[in-house]
Amino acid sequence: MVLLSFDIEEFDMPFEYNKDIVFKDQISISIKGCEIILDLLAKYQLKATFFSTAVFALNAPGVIERIKNEGHELASHTYYHSKFENADLLKSKQVLEELSGMKVEGFRMPRMMPVSDEEIEEAGYIYNSSLNPTYLPGRYNNLHIPRTYFKQGKVWQLPATVSPKFRIPLFWLSFHNFPLWYYKHLFHLSYQKDGYVNIYFHPWEFTDLQQKEKYGFPFYVSRNSGVKMEERMDALMNWISKKGYPTGTISNFIKSLT
Repeated sequence: MVLLSFDIEEFDMPFEYNKDIVFKDQISISIKGCEIILDLLAKYQLKATFFSTAVFALNAPGVIERIKNEGHELASHTYYHSKFENADLLKSKQVLEELSGMKVEGFRMPRMMPVSDEEIEEAGYIYNSSLNPTYLPGRYNNLHIPRTYFKQGKVWQLPATVSPKFRIPLFWLSFHNFPLWYYKHLFHLSYQKDGYVNIYFHPWEFTDLQQKEKYGFPFYVSRNSGVKMEERMDALMNWISKKGYPTGTISNFIKSLT
């Protein structure tokens, strides 16, 4: 199964590069990207999981309504994107459930940072998708973590997909920088080996990020953003559809393991 997921959040990433962005723009940029994503999913009749911060959901009720009405999954991306405390695990879950009327069963930590499995279990989640089992200088050193799903206590751990050999990550940065044929090649190898792939993106990637004075991003972040990202995502979803790979929500996939 192909597990497409999108981390929907207030677009605060420019702060990491010492650039300011007002809250209104953080929300509007992510809303616009979500609409593009949802339109593409509808075009190819694919299902996905959306990890939302409570802050974004509260400011984008129309997006949450579409996620619900179009048969996708809503999961937690904690309460705020740029700050976190353990109480936010339960608080974000409660806000998302009250706002959407959907059951929230999954969690992903912003920037795939470490989070307490005990606290996740206590908050009532059935799975955690906050692991990137690869090595990226200055970000991750997770070569000791299993490549594929495993259970820790009562919580299923679903790492982001990396290739069977060399653990090359298939996450959003790879999608921006690899030739599309090579990304598909790694995707296919991973699917053949594991029987599924778990890949994730963000709505703000569908904005032109190459305005360095405005966002401050290096080339490897801004490359193939905006319209090019929309074209590449359209091509990827079209390829997934033509290959006959089934797609589904992460919660349904996890429940199939039990």
